[in-house]
Amino acid sequence: MPFTAATTSERHAAEPIEVIPSGRALGVEVRGIDLTKLGDAAFARLIQVWHQYSVVLIRNQRLSDQELIAFSRRLGDLDWAPIQETGRRFVEGLPEIYIVSNVKVNGEPIGSLGDGEAVWHTDMSYLEVPPKASILYSLEVPPLGGNTSFCTMYGIYEALPQTLKDRIAGLKIKHDGTYNSGGYVRQGVTPTDDPRTSPGAVHPLVCTHPDTGWRMLYLGRRRNAYLVGLELAESDALLDELWSFVDRPEFAWEHVWRVGDLVLWDNRCTMHRRDAFDPSSRRVMHRTQVKGEQRPS
Repeated sequence: MPFTAATTSERHAAEPIEVIPSGRALGVEVRGIDLTKLGDAAFARLIQVWHQYSVVLIRNQRLSDQELIAFSRRLGDLDWAPIQETGRRFVEGLPEIYIVSNVKVNGEPIGSLGDGEAVWHTDMSYLEVPPKASILYSLEVPPLGGNTSFCTMYGIYEALPQTLKDRIAGLKIKHDGTYNSGGYVRQGVTPTDDPRTSPGAVHPLVCTHPDTGWRMLYLGRRRNAYLVGLELAESDALLDELWSFVDRPEFAWEHVWRVGDLVLWDNRCTMHRRDAFDPSSRRVMHRTQVKGEQRPS
C-alpha cells in the first residue's frame, strides 16, 4: 500500500538527518546532509525515504558538476544526456549532464526546454528501458514561476474505479518519441501525429514497482499516446478518462525552487510538469538520470 505523507517530521535513530514530509500524497524534504560527504548509512536511509515518498528535496547544496555526477552514480549507472533542440549533445567532457535552461549566449540556447510550460510526463518513457531516477539541481531560478509539480501514479491507480481497473488490466501503451515535454520535435525525428506509426516504445499500462511492489499507472505523456490493439477513437477515449485523474490536486505536490535545491524523483512511479515563467528571467538547472535496471511490468 503506498505511503500517505504525514505532516510531522521524524528523526532516524541511527542517522542525524531530518525527514519532513510535504503533507501531500508524495514528496519529502530531507535536512541535515551534505551530498558531498554522505556516508553509506545515511545514503541507505536516503534511498529508503525515496522509495517511501517517491520525491526527495534536499536544499542548500553546493555541487560542482563532477560532484553531482558522483552522487548520482551512487544510485546506479547514468544515462548520457539526450540531444538538445539545437542538436547539441551534452556539456563538453560531461556527457551525463543535461542542461535545462532558457538562457542564450550569443543567441544560442545553452540548454533545453526554454521558458514555456512543460506538460505532465515521465522522463524518456519512449525508450525500451527508461531511466529509473532523475536528479535536478538548481543553479539559477526565476523570481516567479518555473515551479515543478509531481504526481503519484500509485495514488492515481488506487483511485480508479474497479470497473476502470478491470478495463485496463493487461493493456499495453505506446509511449511517443516524437516530441519532448516542451513540445519540441526530437532531433532526427520526422513529425507525425498518428500514434500508430510514430516512434516510441510499448510498455504495460499498469505496472508493479520493482522495489516497493506497489501497483501504478504508467502513462508517460498524453500526446501521441496509444493503447495497442484498440481502435484509435477507443484508445483516445480511454486515455482521456485515465488522464482526467492526473490533474486532481490530491495526487500532486508543487515544488517552488531555490538556488541550491536538489530534487531526486522516482521516474517509474511519478510524473512531473513545469510552470512557464518570464522569458526575461534566467533559469539554469543541471540534470542527471539513472539508468533503468528493468522495465516496469
